[in-house]
Amino acid sequence: MSDNQSWNSSGSEEDAEPRDESGHLVGMVDLSGVLSKWTNYIHGWQDRWVVLKNNTLSYYKSQDETEYGCRGSLCLSKAVITPHEFDECRLDISVNDSVWYLRAQDPEHRHQWIDSVELHRADSGYGSESSLRRHGSMLSLTSATSGFSATSTSSFKKGHSLREKLAEMETFRDILCRQVDTLQKYFDGCSDAVSKDELQRDKIVEDDEDDFPNTRTDGEFLHNNHGSKEKLFQTVSPKGINGIDFKGEAITFKATTAGILATLSHCIDLMVKREDSWQKRVDKEMEKRRRIEDGYKSALNELKKKSHFGGPDYEEGPNSLINEDEFFDAVEAALDRQDKIEEQSHTEKIRIQRHSPVPPGDVYSSIGTHRFSNKPHSQPSPAPIVSAPHDVHRFSAEVEEMVQNHMTYSLQDVGGDANWQLVVEEGEMKVYRREVEENGIVLDPLKATHSVKGVTGHEVCHYFWDTTYRNDWETTIENFNVVETLSANATIVYQTHKRVWPASQRDVLYLSAMRKILANNENDPDTWLVCNFSVDHDDAQPSSRCVRAKINIGMICQTLVSPPEGDKEISRDNILCKITYVANVNPGGWAPASVLRAVAKREYPKFLKRFTSYVQEKTAGKPILF
Repeated sequence: MSDNQSWNSSGSEEDAEPRDESGHLVGMVDLSGVLSKWTNYIHGWQDRWVVLKNNTLSYYKSQDETEYGCRGSLCLSKAVITPHEFDECRLDISVNDSVWYLRAQDPEHRHQWIDSVELHRADSGYGSESSLRRHGSMLSLTSATSGFSATSTSSFKKGHSLREKLAEMETFRDILCRQVDTLQKYFDGCSDAVSKDELQRDKIVEDDEDDFPNTRTDGEFLHNNHGSKEKLFQTVSPKGINGIDFKGEAITFKATTAGILATLSHCIDLMVKREDSWQKRVDKEMEKRRRIEDGYKSALNELKKKSHFGGPDYEEGPNSLINEDEFFDAVEAALDRQDKIEEQSHTEKIRIQRHSPVPPGDVYSSIGTHRFSNKPHSQPSPAPIVSAPHDVHRFSAEVEEMVQNHMTYSLQDVGGDANWQLVVEEGEMKVYRREVEENGIVLDPLKATHSVKGVTGHEVCHYFWDTTYRNDWETTIENFNVVETLSANATIVYQTHKRVWPASQRDVLYLSAMRKILANNENDPDTWLVCNFSVDHDDAQPSSRCVRAKINIGMICQTLVSPPEGDKEISRDNILCKITYVANVNPGGWAPASVLRAVAKREYPKFLKRFTSYVQEKTAGKPILF
């Protein structure tokens, strides 16, 4: 308490803090402004108009919508304000189970909001220092005393028998004390009488031994010189001293002590019974406490699980509170949900196609043109998008380098010293991985080989490169757009992938180019290739909303044709596409290595099967595009 504070006669503290006419602390002002509020794991941080007024914190979608009512509010009377440990712009305000995660523009604004909220909370009138000063302390003491007295009385009523025995003990104590006093007086009287008798006898013997009178035969009286008789010794009797009945007092004393012992024994019995009763109550309370603690732990675990799906502290980041196992479980659950949605969508699409008539113009022959065919096909083939080496743009050198690297290294055998590990094998499809980490980030190169019947390498690369069909087979993309068209077969594409919570959302900016590599030998098949590699572009700068991933992907396809029997034309039964898919991805961010590897092992085979099945469906019944 400061020196200028004092206490009034009633025991209450005078209000030393200056206040305005409304009773609020001087210096407490209303505050409003834009703060970023965590909405959910899909939309993340969103700007909201926040108003602090009358001990209440409210927020609106924007300042223009304040007249339509707030979207949420918190009473600050019992609020807990927590500045974030790592984020200098963030503050968390919680009331019971409700938590608002807020971010200011800079640390100075955060301090301003924290100070204002604390000032409003201190003046809320519930448990604050100012509210305590507005009440007299004597009233609180009286109330506390009354409550204690009531509690004490009720507790004594439970020990009625023991209280009666204690009262008996008090009575016995008083009786015993009086009896002890009486006996003590008797003993003191006896002692005084004996002392006086001995003193008088000694004095008479010393005064005159020669003239000592004759003693009567009874020894009770002596004659002096004048012949008078004196009583020298008087027999002492108990009744002569204050009329005390020593024998009766002794009997009573014995009875009193016996009563005390009996009462004490009864008290001990009662206390033993009470101890048993209290032990049972303690056991019940311990069991109740154990159940409450178990319930609290269970509720806390449930609260943590719920927080995983809402709190920003549990998403991917350098200071994430979620451990590796929980991260993996959450990612796996999100991927399962996406697979279920994808399956439902695919089933619905098939159902619609079955009930829709096929236009005559879409029905094509299953034969095509190739050097083994003797007759040209009557239907025109789709216009092929084939790149020529002389196509020139500002990324031409990078494209040529990537194409040469893929043709040199990607088609090499997985054996030898390359340390490729087979992680998935399903029929004709095999997926290999080589574990590589750099600065804690997983950079595992991945290589998959597959053989698909009924399609050509040109068709596979065409549907893989052309963004027109991207949404038909790619289920992990949220949105994409072509940033720039470099040539007829080279574009720069920006795409964002669907977020898999708690992992951060990823985006990627890459150049996609398709090339046809002619075979050096007439008997060898030509090679179609699509290479996608990350580039930079002024129109698609990285943002804080997504983690920018870096990729280098190659789809390399070769078409093998088995000659038809006799003079038959080549059909799709005679063609086989050998696919080599390589991917080098730097995901960035802070996702655990085990999670990234598990997701890659799960998703890459699914992607290859889904994409190749899509190509087979799209080309079925259509002319072969060699």
